[in-house]
Amino acid sequence: MSRFLKAQTLGDLFKHILIMVAIVLLLLFVFFFVYLPSTTNHGETITVPKITGMSVEELEDFLGDKDLNYYVNDSTYQQGMAPFTVITQEPKAGEKVKQGRKIYVSINMKNPPLIKMPKLIDGSVKNAEMILKSYDLNMGEIKYVPDLAQNSVLRQFVNGREIKPGDPVAKGSKVDLEVGDGLGNTELEVPALVGMPVDEATMVVTGQGLQIGTVIYMAAPNGEADGTVLKQRPVAGEGAMIRTGELIDLWVAGPQPVAPIRD
Repeated sequence: MSRFLKAQTLGDLFKHILIMVAIVLLLLFVFFFVYLPSTTNHGETITVPKITGMSVEELEDFLGDKDLNYYVNDSTYQQGMAPFTVITQEPKAGEKVKQGRKIYVSINMKNPPLIKMPKLIDGSVKNAEMILKSYDLNMGEIKYVPDLAQNSVLRQFVNGREIKPGDPVAKGSKVDLEVGDGLGNTELEVPALVGMPVDEATMVVTGQGLQIGTVIYMAAPNGEADGTVLKQRPVAGEGAMIRTGELIDLWVAGPQPVAPIRD
């Protein structure tokens, strides 16, 4: 060894130094890339845990214990979830990754975003419900008020305030509706229809903003002509009132008309 280290010339000394440096580098390589990985499981894959539904505060310690990291790359609003809760993750739970891998997550926003209020007025309640669902809004209270536009939306409210189409509203808000009940708010005397031909009675009823309800045909007790109104409900008389849009049922003399057969 002494002969190996004993340099005869400057060139020999330089060669000896290079050999020693190479030996040191080889030892370092073996230590860091052979010995350490074999003792620390460095580079082994692990199974990604499920972190959706967890809060951001829980993530750091939870993933740190598993030698994983996280990165918030998106935020959105999902109704019914707590703020700053993980909604999605990538890679997904169950996938295999190397230790130290970043898990990309999207979290639930603290405040819902604002959207433009859709137009529900003049549409039906069923149509309003479908539109609200497509906008991530909720159906609130339905209040029926006197109006001939039956089941038609007349006004829309959020938090007790009337809101117009296009006004800003928070996603997930409850929208209350004011809907027509099919009846007017005008009261009038019940028309006397008994003794009239049914066609004439129908014109009187519709001309006053009322509707014909059930029509029952029966035998005439006193020989009245077919098509004559024998009874009505509600009955006409002093103090008998009815609201516009309400129904009047009729009992008519004669057999039930036969509907024409269409080819």
